Amino acid sequence: MALLVQKFGGTSVGNLERIYAIAKRIAIKHREGLDLVIVVSAMGDTTDELMNMAYQIHPNPPSREIDMLLSTGEQVSIALLAIALDRLGIAAISMTGTQVGILTEATHGQARILKIQTERILKHLEQDQVVIVAGFQGTTQSSNGFPEITTLGRGGSDTSAVAIAAALNADACEIYTDVIGILTTDPRAVETAQLIKTISCDEMLELASLGAAVLHPRAVEIARNYGVLLSVRSSWTLSPGTSLVGGYAKHMNNEGLEIGKSVDSAELIENQAIVRICHLPDIVGITATLFEGLASANVSIDLIAQVNNSNRTVTISFTLADQQLEKACSICRRILNSLKAKDATVIREGEVSKLSISGVGITSRYGTLARLFEVLAKNNINLRAIATSEVKVSCLIQNKEASKALKAVLHAFELSNCQLHESSSLDDINGSKVKGVALDINQVQISILNVPNHSIVLATICRGLADAFIPIGSMVQLEYRIRSSSLYSRDIILILYQDDRIKARGILNELLSPWPGVRLEEGSTISRVSAVGVGIRNTPGVAAKMFRSLSIAGINIQMIATSEIRTSCMVDESDGLDALQAVHSCFELGQIT
Repeated sequence: MALLVQKFGGTSVGNLERIYAIAKRIAIKHREGLDLVIVVSAMGDTTDELMNMAYQIHPNPPSREIDMLLSTGEQVSIALLAIALDRLGIAAISMTGTQVGILTEATHGQARILKIQTERILKHLEQDQVVIVAGFQGTTQSSNGFPEITTLGRGGSDTSAVAIAAALNADACEIYTDVIGILTTDPRAVETAQLIKTISCDEMLELASLGAAVLHPRAVEIARNYGVLLSVRSSWTLSPGTSLVGGYAKHMNNEGLEIGKSVDSAELIENQAIVRICHLPDIVGITATLFEGLASANVSIDLIAQVNNSNRTVTISFTLADQQLEKACSICRRILNSLKAKDATVIREGEVSKLSISGVGITSRYGTLARLFEVLAKNNINLRAIATSEVKVSCLIQNKEASKALKAVLHAFELSNCQLHESSSLDDINGSKVKGVALDINQVQISILNVPNHSIVLATICRGLADAFIPIGSMVQLEYRIRSSSLYSRDIILILYQDDRIKARGILNELLSPWPGVRLEEGSTISRVSAVGVGIRNTPGVAAKMFRSLSIAGINIQMIATSEIRTSCMVDESDGLDALQAVHSCFELGQIT
Protein backbone atom coordinates (compact mmCIF):
# COMPACT_ATOMS: atom_id res chain seq x y z
CA MET A 1 0.00 0.00 0.00
CA ALA A 2 1.38 3.44 -0.96
CA LEU A 3 2.42 5.74 1.90
CA LEU A 4 1.67 9.43 1.54
CA VAL A 5 2.66 12.30 3.84
CA GLN A 6 0.50 15.42 3.56
CA LYS A 7 1.03 18.76 5.28
CA PHE A 8 -1.66 21.40 5.76
CA GLY A 9 -0.65 24.92 6.77
CA GLY A 10 -2.28 27.41 9.10
CA THR A 11 -4.52 28.94 6.43
CA SER A 12 -5.77 25.50 5.37
CA VAL A 13 -6.92 24.78 8.95
CA GLY A 14 -7.80 28.38 9.79
CA ASN A 15 -11.30 27.65 11.10
CA LEU A 16 -13.64 24.71 11.83
CA GLU A 17 -15.20 24.77 8.37
CA ARG A 18 -11.77 24.49 6.73
CA ILE A 19 -10.68 21.73 9.09
CA TYR A 20 -13.79 19.73 8.17
CA ALA A 21 -13.16 20.35 4.45
CA ILE A 22 -9.60 19.07 4.86
CA ALA A 23 -10.90 16.05 6.75
CA LYS A 24 -13.18 15.18 3.81
CA ARG A 25 -10.24 15.41 1.45
CA ILE A 26 -8.15 13.13 3.66
CA ALA A 27 -11.05 10.65 3.98
CA ILE A 28 -11.24 10.30 0.20
CA LYS A 29 -7.53 9.44 -0.01
CA HIS A 30 -7.82 6.96 2.84
CA ARG A 31 -10.75 5.16 1.19
CA GLU A 32 -8.65 4.88 -1.95
CA GLY A 33 -6.38 2.60 0.06
CA LEU A 34 -3.49 4.94 0.90
CA ASP A 35 -1.57 4.93 4.17
CA LEU A 36 -1.65 8.54 5.38
CA VAL A 37 0.47 10.62 7.73
CA ILE A 38 -0.90 14.15 8.07
CA VAL A 39 1.22 17.01 9.43
CA VAL A 40 -0.69 20.09 10.56
CA SER A 41 0.23 23.66 11.52
CA ALA A 42 -1.50 25.78 14.15
CA MET A 43 -4.81 27.35 13.12
CA GLY A 44 -4.57 30.64 11.24
CA ASP A 45 -2.60 33.28 13.16
CA THR A 46 -2.50 31.30 16.40
CA THR A 47 1.31 31.23 16.61
CA ASP A 48 1.55 35.01 16.19
CA GLU A 49 -1.21 35.57 18.75
CA LEU A 50 0.52 33.35 21.31
CA MET A 51 3.83 35.10 20.72
CA ASN A 52 2.17 38.51 21.21
CA MET A 53 0.71 37.36 24.50
CA ALA A 54 4.14 36.32 25.74
CA TYR A 55 5.68 39.67 24.83
CA GLN A 56 2.84 41.57 26.50
CA ILE A 57 3.86 39.86 29.73
CA HIS A 58 7.65 39.92 29.33
CA PRO A 59 9.90 41.90 26.92
CA ASN A 60 12.38 39.01 26.77
CA PRO A 61 10.54 35.77 27.63
CA PRO A 62 12.59 32.58 28.26
CA SER A 63 13.04 30.55 25.07
CA ARG A 64 12.04 27.32 26.80
CA GLU A 65 8.70 28.79 27.85
CA ILE A 66 8.12 30.19 24.36
CA ASP A 67 8.50 26.66 22.96
CA MET A 68 6.08 25.34 25.58
CA LEU A 69 3.59 28.04 24.65
CA LEU A 70 3.85 27.87 20.86
CA SER A 71 3.66 24.08 20.73
CA THR A 72 0.09 24.24 22.07
CA GLY A 73 -1.15 25.75 18.79
CA GLU A 74 -0.54 22.60 16.77
CA GLN A 75 -2.04 20.42 19.52
CA VAL A 76 -5.37 22.17 19.04
CA SER A 77 -5.43 21.68 15.27
CA ILE A 78 -4.36 18.02 15.28
CA ALA A 79 -7.01 17.10 17.85
CA LEU A 80 -9.76 18.92 15.96
CA LEU A 81 -8.75 17.26 12.70
CA ALA A 82 -8.78 13.82 14.34
CA ILE A 83 -12.25 14.55 15.73
CA ALA A 84 -13.45 15.64 12.26
CA LEU A 85 -12.14 12.42 10.70
CA ASP A 86 -13.83 10.35 13.41
CA ARG A 87 -17.14 11.98 12.51
CA LEU A 88 -16.53 10.87 8.90
CA GLY A 89 -15.96 7.30 10.02
CA ILE A 90 -12.17 7.36 9.56
CA ALA A 91 -10.00 5.98 12.37
CA ALA A 92 -7.39 8.60 13.24
CA ILE A 93 -5.00 9.40 16.04
CA SER A 94 -3.35 12.74 16.81
CA MET A 95 0.16 12.93 18.24
CA THR A 96 2.54 15.66 19.29
CA GLY A 97 6.13 15.77 18.10
CA THR A 98 7.19 14.22 21.41
CA GLN A 99 4.70 11.35 21.10
CA VAL A 100 5.77 10.62 17.54
CA GLY A 101 9.45 10.62 18.49
CA ILE A 102 10.83 13.63 16.59
CA LEU A 103 14.20 14.01 18.31
CA THR A 104 15.99 17.35 17.93
CA GLU A 105 18.99 19.31 19.07
CA ALA A 106 18.82 20.84 22.54
CA THR A 107 18.10 24.25 21.04
CA HIS A 108 14.92 26.18 21.72
CA GLY A 109 13.26 28.13 18.91
CA GLN A 110 15.35 26.86 15.99
CA ALA A 111 16.09 23.19 16.68
CA ARG A 112 17.22 20.86 13.91
CA ILE A 113 15.91 17.31 13.63
CA LEU A 114 18.33 14.55 14.58
CA LYS A 115 16.14 11.46 14.23
CA ILE A 116 12.53 10.38 13.90
CA GLN A 117 11.56 7.19 15.72
CA THR A 118 9.04 5.76 13.28
CA GLU A 119 7.91 2.68 15.24
CA ARG A 120 4.79 4.26 16.72
CA ILE A 121 3.71 5.79 13.40
CA LEU A 122 4.12 2.46 11.62
CA LYS A 123 2.16 0.63 14.32
CA HIS A 124 -0.85 2.93 13.90
CA LEU A 125 -0.64 2.71 10.10
CA GLU A 126 -0.75 -1.10 10.40
CA GLN A 127 -4.01 -0.63 12.32
CA ASP A 128 -5.41 1.32 9.34
CA GLN A 129 -5.40 4.61 11.22
CA VAL A 130 -4.64 8.04 9.79
CA VAL A 131 -1.75 9.43 11.83
CA ILE A 132 -2.01 13.17 12.48
CA VAL A 133 1.22 14.80 13.64
CA ALA A 134 1.79 18.24 15.15
CA GLY A 135 4.22 20.06 12.91
CA PHE A 136 6.83 22.60 14.00
CA GLN A 137 7.81 20.73 17.17
CA GLY A 138 10.01 17.98 18.55
CA THR A 139 11.65 16.84 21.74
CA THR A 140 15.11 16.77 23.26
CA GLN A 141 16.76 15.78 26.52
CA SER A 142 17.71 18.53 28.95
CA SER A 143 21.01 18.58 30.80
CA ASN A 144 19.37 16.73 33.70
CA GLY A 145 18.13 13.96 31.40
CA PHE A 146 14.44 14.87 31.30
CA PRO A 147 12.53 15.40 28.01
CA GLU A 148 11.91 18.96 26.81
CA ILE A 149 9.70 20.35 24.04
CA THR A 150 11.49 22.16 21.21
CA THR A 151 10.28 24.03 18.15
CA LEU A 152 11.85 24.06 14.69
CA GLY A 153 11.52 27.74 13.82
CA ARG A 154 9.89 29.46 10.86
CA GLY A 155 8.52 27.00 8.31
CA GLY A 156 8.86 24.22 10.85
CA SER A 157 5.77 22.30 9.76
CA ASP A 158 7.15 22.00 6.20
CA THR A 159 10.36 20.69 7.72
CA SER A 160 8.46 18.21 9.93
CA ALA A 161 6.49 16.82 6.99
CA VAL A 162 9.43 16.27 4.65
CA ALA A 163 11.57 14.85 7.47
CA ILE A 164 8.84 12.33 8.36
CA ALA A 165 8.52 11.40 4.69
CA ALA A 166 12.27 10.82 4.50
CA ALA A 167 12.34 8.75 7.71
CA LEU A 168 9.40 6.60 6.58
CA ASN A 169 10.71 6.33 3.01
CA ALA A 170 7.26 7.55 1.93
CA ASP A 171 6.18 7.34 -1.70
CA ALA A 172 5.48 11.09 -1.76
CA CYS A 173 5.12 14.20 0.37
CA GLU A 174 2.52 16.84 -0.49
CA ILE A 175 2.60 20.36 0.98
CA TYR A 176 -0.87 21.96 0.87
CA THR A 177 -1.15 25.73 1.03
CA ASP A 178 -3.42 28.61 -0.01
CA VAL A 179 -1.77 29.05 -3.45
CA ILE A 180 -1.81 26.69 -6.41
CA GLY A 181 1.89 25.83 -6.14
CA ILE A 182 5.23 27.51 -6.75
CA LEU A 183 4.72 30.56 -8.98
CA THR A 184 7.15 32.36 -11.28
CA THR A 185 7.17 35.26 -8.81
CA ASP A 186 5.13 36.80 -6.00
CA PRO A 187 1.57 37.20 -7.39
CA ARG A 188 0.99 40.16 -5.08
CA ALA A 189 3.73 42.03 -6.95
CA VAL A 190 3.13 40.69 -10.48
CA GLU A 191 -0.44 39.80 -11.39
CA THR A 192 0.63 37.66 -14.35
CA ALA A 193 2.67 35.22 -12.22
CA GLN A 194 2.15 31.66 -13.45
CA LEU A 195 2.42 28.19 -11.98
CA ILE A 196 5.78 26.42 -12.32
CA LYS A 197 4.82 22.80 -12.98
CA THR A 198 8.26 21.31 -12.34
CA ILE A 199 11.28 22.79 -10.62
CA SER A 200 14.59 21.36 -9.44
CA CYS A 201 15.48 21.32 -5.76
CA ASP A 202 18.46 23.57 -6.47
CA GLU A 203 16.29 26.15 -8.24
CA MET A 204 13.80 26.03 -5.37
CA LEU A 205 16.58 26.48 -2.82
CA GLU A 206 17.78 29.58 -4.66
CA LEU A 207 14.27 31.06 -4.86
CA ALA A 208 13.55 30.22 -1.22
CA SER A 209 16.81 31.83 -0.09
CA LEU A 210 15.80 34.96 -2.02
CA GLY A 211 12.52 35.33 -0.18
CA ALA A 212 10.06 33.01 -1.97
CA ALA A 213 7.98 32.07 1.08
CA VAL A 214 5.84 29.19 -0.19
CA LEU A 215 8.33 26.49 0.86
CA HIS A 216 10.97 26.72 3.57
CA PRO A 217 14.59 26.05 2.51
CA ARG A 218 15.11 23.44 5.25
CA ALA A 219 12.26 21.36 3.83
CA VAL A 220 13.77 21.57 0.34
CA GLU A 221 17.19 20.59 1.70
CA ILE A 222 15.77 17.42 3.24
CA ALA A 223 13.91 16.56 0.03
CA ARG A 224 17.09 17.06 -1.99
CA ASN A 225 19.30 15.15 0.43
CA TYR A 226 17.08 12.08 0.75
CA GLY A 227 15.28 11.96 -2.59
CA VAL A 228 11.81 12.75 -1.21
CA LEU A 229 9.26 13.14 -4.02
CA LEU A 230 7.88 16.54 -2.98
CA SER A 231 5.04 18.62 -4.39
CA VAL A 232 3.31 21.87 -3.43
CA ARG A 233 -0.46 22.01 -4.03
CA SER A 234 -3.54 24.05 -3.26
CA SER A 235 -5.80 23.00 -0.40
CA TRP A 236 -8.85 24.15 -2.36
CA THR A 237 -8.41 22.69 -5.86
CA LEU A 238 -7.44 19.36 -7.43
CA SER A 239 -4.61 20.93 -9.43
CA PRO A 240 -1.39 18.85 -9.32
CA GLY A 241 0.56 21.97 -8.34
CA THR A 242 4.35 22.02 -8.55
CA SER A 243 6.63 18.98 -8.41
CA LEU A 244 10.20 19.23 -7.11
CA VAL A 245 12.77 16.96 -8.72
CA GLY A 246 16.52 16.43 -8.65
CA GLY A 247 17.01 14.96 -5.18
CA TYR A 248 19.51 12.28 -4.17
CA ALA A 249 18.39 9.03 -2.53
CA LYS A 250 20.93 9.10 0.30
CA HIS A 251 20.94 7.05 3.47
CA MET A 252 20.36 8.70 6.84
CA ASN A 253 23.70 9.67 8.36
CA ASN A 254 24.78 9.07 11.95
CA GLU A 255 25.16 12.79 12.71
CA GLY A 256 21.47 13.56 12.39
CA LEU A 257 18.74 13.88 9.79
CA GLU A 258 19.33 17.62 9.39
CA ILE A 259 22.95 17.72 10.52
CA GLY A 260 24.53 16.31 7.38
CA LYS A 261 27.31 18.01 5.48
CA SER A 262 26.30 21.17 3.64
CA VAL A 263 28.88 20.43 0.91
CA ASP A 264 28.44 17.22 -1.04
CA SER A 265 30.59 17.69 -4.14
CA ALA A 266 33.45 19.68 -5.63
CA GLU A 267 34.40 20.60 -9.17
CA LEU A 268 37.52 21.89 -10.89
CA ILE A 269 37.43 23.41 -14.39
CA GLU A 270 40.80 24.42 -15.76
CA ASN A 271 41.81 26.77 -18.58
CA GLN A 272 39.52 29.62 -17.66
CA ALA A 273 40.09 33.36 -18.04
CA ILE A 274 39.01 36.64 -16.45
CA VAL A 275 38.26 39.93 -18.19
CA ARG A 276 38.08 43.14 -16.15
CA ILE A 277 36.74 46.40 -17.52
CA CYS A 278 37.59 49.43 -15.39
CA HIS A 279 36.50 53.09 -15.54
CA LEU A 280 33.36 52.33 -17.55
CA PRO A 281 30.91 55.29 -17.52
CA ASP A 282 27.97 54.72 -15.16
CA ILE A 283 25.26 55.06 -17.82
CA VAL A 284 21.97 53.16 -17.82
CA GLY A 285 22.13 50.38 -20.43
CA ILE A 286 25.91 50.27 -20.89
CA THR A 287 26.21 46.85 -19.24
CA ALA A 288 23.42 45.48 -21.43
CA THR A 289 25.13 46.79 -24.58
CA LEU A 290 28.40 45.13 -23.59
CA PHE A 291 26.94 41.69 -22.89
CA GLU A 292 24.56 41.80 -25.85
CA GLY A 293 27.60 42.24 -28.07
CA LEU A 294 29.34 39.28 -26.48
CA ALA A 295 26.23 37.09 -26.73
CA SER A 296 25.67 37.94 -30.41
CA ALA A 297 29.21 36.74 -31.10
CA ASN A 298 28.46 33.45 -29.28
CA VAL A 299 30.89 34.21 -26.48
CA SER A 300 29.75 32.08 -23.56
CA ILE A 301 30.09 34.02 -20.30
CA ASP A 302 30.23 32.14 -17.00
CA LEU A 303 30.35 34.45 -13.97
CA ILE A 304 29.66 38.20 -13.98
CA ALA A 305 30.35 40.82 -11.32
CA GLN A 306 29.71 44.56 -11.47
CA VAL A 307 30.15 47.30 -8.89
CA ASN A 308 29.40 51.00 -9.25
CA ASN A 309 32.22 53.19 -7.97
CA SER A 310 31.95 56.46 -6.07
CA ASN A 311 33.44 58.43 -9.01
CA ARG A 312 30.45 57.56 -11.25
CA THR A 313 32.29 54.79 -13.05
CA VAL A 314 31.58 51.06 -13.21
CA THR A 315 33.93 48.12 -12.82
CA ILE A 316 32.87 44.88 -14.52
CA SER A 317 34.55 41.50 -14.47
CA PHE A 318 33.49 38.27 -16.11
CA THR A 319 34.88 34.81 -16.62
CA LEU A 320 34.91 32.55 -19.66
CA ALA A 321 36.85 29.71 -21.28
CA ASP A 322 40.46 30.59 -22.07
CA GLN A 323 40.06 29.86 -25.79
CA GLN A 324 37.48 32.66 -26.07
CA LEU A 325 39.60 35.27 -24.28
CA GLU A 326 41.08 36.96 -27.39
CA LYS A 327 37.69 37.16 -29.08
CA ALA A 328 35.99 38.58 -25.99
CA CYS A 329 38.63 41.26 -25.43
CA SER A 330 38.44 42.33 -29.08
CA ILE A 331 34.64 42.64 -28.90
CA CYS A 332 34.81 44.58 -25.62
CA ARG A 333 37.30 47.10 -27.06
CA ARG A 334 35.18 47.56 -30.19
CA ILE A 335 32.05 48.20 -28.11
CA LEU A 336 33.87 50.61 -25.81
CA ASN A 337 35.15 52.54 -28.84
CA SER A 338 31.63 52.77 -30.26
CA LEU A 339 30.41 54.10 -26.91
CA LYS A 340 33.27 56.63 -26.81
CA ALA A 341 34.29 55.27 -23.42
CA LYS A 342 37.82 56.64 -23.76
CA ASP A 343 38.86 56.14 -20.15
CA ALA A 344 37.69 52.52 -19.97
CA THR A 345 40.39 49.86 -19.94
CA VAL A 346 40.19 46.13 -20.65
CA ILE A 347 42.43 43.91 -18.52
CA ARG A 348 42.76 40.22 -19.29
CA GLU A 349 44.04 37.30 -17.28
CA GLY A 350 44.34 33.76 -18.56
CA GLU A 351 45.56 30.48 -17.09
CA VAL A 352 43.11 30.36 -14.22
CA SER A 353 40.87 27.57 -12.96
CA LYS A 354 37.40 27.57 -11.41
CA LEU A 355 37.17 25.61 -8.17
CA SER A 356 33.61 25.09 -6.91
CA ILE A 357 31.87 23.43 -3.99
CA SER A 358 28.20 22.42 -4.25
CA GLY A 359 25.59 21.42 -1.71
CA VAL A 360 22.67 22.88 0.20
CA GLY A 361 22.40 25.99 2.33
CA ILE A 362 25.98 26.98 1.58
CA THR A 363 25.44 30.67 2.30
CA SER A 364 22.64 30.27 4.86
CA ARG A 365 24.51 27.73 6.99
CA TYR A 366 26.86 29.87 8.99
CA GLY A 367 30.50 28.98 8.60
CA THR A 368 30.62 27.12 5.27
CA LEU A 369 32.04 30.09 3.36
CA ALA A 370 34.48 30.82 6.16
CA ARG A 371 35.67 27.22 6.18
CA LEU A 372 36.31 27.29 2.42
CA PHE A 373 38.29 30.53 2.52
CA GLU A 374 40.19 29.46 5.64
CA VAL A 375 41.48 26.27 4.03
CA LEU A 376 42.50 28.18 0.88
CA ALA A 377 44.25 30.85 2.96
CA LYS A 378 46.06 28.18 4.98
CA ASN A 379 47.45 26.82 1.71
CA ASN A 380 48.38 30.33 0.44
CA ILE A 381 45.87 30.16 -2.43
CA ASN A 382 44.94 33.62 -3.67
CA LEU A 383 41.47 34.10 -5.12
CA ARG A 384 41.11 36.01 -8.39
CA ALA A 385 37.29 36.09 -8.32
CA ILE A 386 34.40 34.75 -6.23
CA ALA A 387 30.77 33.83 -6.91
CA THR A 388 28.39 32.72 -4.15
CA SER A 389 24.89 31.26 -4.08
CA GLU A 390 22.75 29.01 -1.91
CA VAL A 391 23.84 25.83 -3.72
CA LYS A 392 27.30 26.64 -5.11
CA VAL A 393 30.38 28.74 -4.41
CA SER A 394 33.04 29.21 -7.10
CA CYS A 395 36.55 30.62 -6.78
CA LEU A 396 38.91 31.53 -9.62
CA ILE A 397 42.51 30.61 -8.86
CA GLN A 398 45.70 30.33 -10.87
CA ASN A 399 46.14 27.10 -12.84
CA LYS A 400 49.41 26.31 -11.09
CA GLU A 401 47.63 26.29 -7.71
CA ALA A 402 44.55 24.34 -8.84
CA SER A 403 45.65 20.84 -7.90
CA LYS A 404 46.80 21.88 -4.43
CA ALA A 405 43.61 23.86 -3.84
CA LEU A 406 41.35 20.99 -4.91
CA LYS A 407 43.16 18.52 -2.67
CA ALA A 408 42.86 20.86 0.30
CA VAL A 409 39.13 21.45 -0.28
CA LEU A 410 38.37 17.73 -0.67
CA HIS A 411 40.13 17.06 2.62
CA ALA A 412 38.50 19.97 4.49
CA PHE A 413 34.96 18.97 3.49
CA GLU A 414 35.61 15.21 3.74
CA LEU A 415 34.87 14.57 0.08
CA SER A 416 36.19 11.65 -1.91
CA ASN A 417 37.41 11.67 -5.50
CA CYS A 418 34.11 10.16 -6.62
CA GLN A 419 32.41 13.36 -5.40
CA LEU A 420 34.33 15.47 -7.87
CA HIS A 421 31.30 16.44 -9.91
CA GLU A 422 27.69 15.64 -9.26
CA SER A 423 25.58 17.50 -11.76
CA SER A 424 22.33 15.53 -11.85
CA SER A 425 20.41 18.08 -9.79
CA LEU A 426 21.45 20.82 -12.19
CA ASP A 427 20.33 19.08 -15.36
CA ASP A 428 17.90 21.26 -17.29
CA ILE A 429 14.49 19.70 -16.77
CA ASN A 430 12.45 21.15 -19.61
CA GLY A 431 14.67 23.63 -21.40
CA SER A 432 13.47 26.71 -19.52
CA LYS A 433 16.17 29.36 -19.33
CA VAL A 434 14.63 31.07 -16.31
CA LYS A 435 12.13 29.39 -13.97
CA GLY A 436 11.33 32.27 -11.67
CA VAL A 437 12.33 35.70 -10.44
CA ALA A 438 12.46 36.99 -6.88
CA LEU A 439 12.70 40.34 -5.13
CA ASP A 440 14.61 40.62 -1.87
CA ILE A 441 14.12 44.01 -0.18
CA ASN A 442 15.84 45.74 2.75
CA GLN A 443 19.33 44.88 1.56
CA VAL A 444 22.45 46.97 2.12
CA GLN A 445 25.79 47.05 0.31
CA ILE A 446 28.93 47.12 2.44
CA SER A 447 32.21 47.65 0.58
CA ILE A 448 35.55 46.66 2.07
CA LEU A 449 38.17 48.56 0.09
CA ASN A 450 41.94 48.23 -0.36
CA VAL A 451 42.05 44.68 0.96
CA PRO A 452 45.52 43.05 0.86
CA ASN A 453 45.95 40.31 -1.71
CA HIS A 454 45.70 37.40 0.69
CA SER A 455 42.78 35.07 1.35
CA ILE A 456 43.22 35.33 5.13
CA VAL A 457 41.41 38.68 5.10
CA LEU A 458 38.40 37.19 3.32
CA ALA A 459 38.44 34.19 5.64
CA THR A 460 38.56 36.51 8.68
CA ILE A 461 35.59 38.52 7.42
CA CYS A 462 33.42 35.47 6.72
CA ARG A 463 34.31 33.77 10.02
CA GLY A 464 33.51 36.90 12.03
CA LEU A 465 30.11 37.35 10.37
CA ALA A 466 29.32 33.63 10.69
CA ASP A 467 30.13 33.62 14.40
CA ALA A 468 27.72 36.55 14.80
CA PHE A 469 25.03 34.69 12.78
CA ILE A 470 24.97 37.35 10.07
CA PRO A 471 24.10 35.80 6.67
CA ILE A 472 25.84 37.02 3.50
CA GLY A 473 23.31 37.43 0.69
CA SER A 474 25.87 37.99 -2.08
CA MET A 475 29.60 38.54 -2.29
CA VAL A 476 31.70 40.07 -5.06
CA GLN A 477 35.46 40.50 -5.23
CA LEU A 478 37.06 42.93 -7.65
CA GLU A 479 40.83 42.90 -8.03
CA TYR A 480 43.11 45.57 -9.43
CA ARG A 481 46.84 46.22 -9.74
CA ILE A 482 48.37 48.87 -7.51
CA ARG A 483 49.90 51.65 -9.64
CA SER A 484 53.68 51.48 -10.20
CA SER A 485 53.73 48.04 -8.64
CA SER A 486 53.37 44.38 -9.51
CA LEU A 487 51.18 43.89 -6.43
CA TYR A 488 47.42 43.50 -6.44
CA SER A 489 44.75 44.82 -4.11
CA ARG A 490 41.08 44.06 -4.02
CA ASP A 491 37.68 45.33 -3.00
CA ILE A 492 35.19 42.97 -1.39
CA ILE A 493 31.53 43.89 -1.62
CA LEU A 494 28.95 42.23 0.61
CA ILE A 495 25.17 42.31 0.42
CA LEU A 496 23.61 41.97 3.87
CA TYR A 497 20.19 42.49 5.38
CA GLN A 498 19.54 46.06 6.47
CA ASP A 499 18.72 44.84 10.00
CA ASP A 500 22.28 43.49 10.32
CA ARG A 501 23.98 46.74 9.22
CA ILE A 502 24.90 48.17 12.63
CA LYS A 503 25.99 44.84 14.08
CA ALA A 504 28.06 44.02 10.98
CA ARG A 505 29.72 47.44 11.00
CA GLY A 506 31.02 46.95 14.52
CA ILE A 507 32.26 43.44 13.82
CA LEU A 508 33.98 44.38 10.56
CA ASN A 509 35.69 47.44 12.04
CA GLU A 510 37.17 45.27 14.77
CA LEU A 511 38.14 42.42 12.42
CA LEU A 512 39.85 44.72 9.93
CA SER A 513 41.90 46.68 12.49
CA PRO A 514 45.10 44.64 11.81
CA TRP A 515 45.08 46.04 8.25
CA PRO A 516 45.14 49.86 8.66
CA GLY A 517 44.83 50.59 4.93
CA VAL A 518 41.49 48.84 4.61
CA ARG A 519 38.42 51.10 4.43
CA LEU A 520 34.76 50.34 5.07
CA GLU A 521 32.02 52.04 3.04
CA GLU A 522 28.28 51.58 3.49
CA GLY A 523 25.71 52.20 0.81
CA SER A 524 22.04 53.06 1.05
CA THR A 525 19.27 50.49 1.31
CA ILE A 526 18.84 48.57 -1.94
CA SER A 527 16.70 45.83 -3.46
CA ARG A 528 17.96 42.65 -5.08
CA VAL A 529 16.11 41.21 -8.08
CA SER A 530 17.19 37.76 -9.20
CA ALA A 531 16.47 35.41 -12.10
CA VAL A 532 16.84 31.71 -11.34
CA GLY A 533 16.96 28.74 -13.72
CA VAL A 534 19.20 25.79 -14.53
CA GLY A 535 18.97 26.71 -18.21
CA ILE A 536 20.90 29.94 -17.59
CA ARG A 537 24.25 28.20 -17.64
CA ASN A 538 23.83 26.78 -21.15
CA THR A 539 22.13 29.76 -22.80
CA PRO A 540 24.24 32.75 -23.95
CA GLY A 541 22.54 36.11 -23.61
CA VAL A 542 20.28 35.43 -20.62
CA ALA A 543 22.12 37.96 -18.44
CA ALA A 544 22.20 40.50 -21.28
CA LYS A 545 18.43 40.16 -21.71
CA MET A 546 17.91 40.84 -18.02
CA PHE A 547 20.23 43.85 -18.06
CA ARG A 548 18.45 45.28 -21.12
CA SER A 549 15.02 44.91 -19.51
CA LEU A 550 16.19 47.01 -16.58
CA SER A 551 17.70 49.67 -18.83
CA ILE A 552 14.47 49.92 -20.86
CA ALA A 553 12.65 50.50 -17.56
CA GLY A 554 15.15 53.29 -16.77
CA ILE A 555 16.60 51.39 -13.82
CA ASN A 556 20.28 51.75 -13.03
CA ILE A 557 22.07 48.58 -11.92
CA GLN A 558 24.22 49.28 -8.86
CA MET A 559 25.78 45.84 -8.59
CA ILE A 560 25.67 42.47 -10.33
CA ALA A 561 26.44 39.08 -8.82
CA THR A 562 25.91 35.80 -10.64
CA SER A 563 26.28 32.08 -10.07
CA GLU A 564 25.70 29.10 -12.33
CA ILE A 565 21.90 29.19 -12.05
CA ARG A 566 21.22 32.69 -10.69
CA THR A 567 21.73 36.26 -11.90
CA SER A 568 21.15 39.00 -9.33
CA CYS A 569 21.03 42.77 -9.88
CA MET A 570 21.07 45.24 -7.02
CA VAL A 571 19.01 48.37 -7.69
CA ASP A 572 17.81 51.37 -5.73
CA GLU A 573 15.26 50.45 -3.07
CA SER A 574 12.55 52.49 -4.80
CA ASP A 575 13.13 50.63 -8.10
CA GLY A 576 12.70 47.13 -6.66
CA LEU A 577 9.11 46.44 -7.68
CA ASP A 578 9.55 47.93 -11.16
CA ALA A 579 12.70 45.84 -11.60
CA LEU A 580 10.88 42.65 -10.62
CA GLN A 581 8.07 43.34 -13.08
CA ALA A 582 10.50 44.20 -15.89
CA VAL A 583 12.56 41.03 -15.46
CA HIS A 584 9.47 38.81 -15.13
CA SER A 585 8.11 40.30 -18.35
CA CYS A 586 11.33 40.07 -20.38
CA PHE A 587 11.54 36.30 -19.86
CA GLU A 588 7.84 35.96 -20.76
CA LEU A 589 7.10 34.20 -17.49
CA GLY A 590 3.58 35.64 -17.40
CA GLN A 591 2.48 33.65 -20.45
CA ILE A 592 0.09 30.78 -19.75
CA THR A 593 1.60 27.41 -20.69
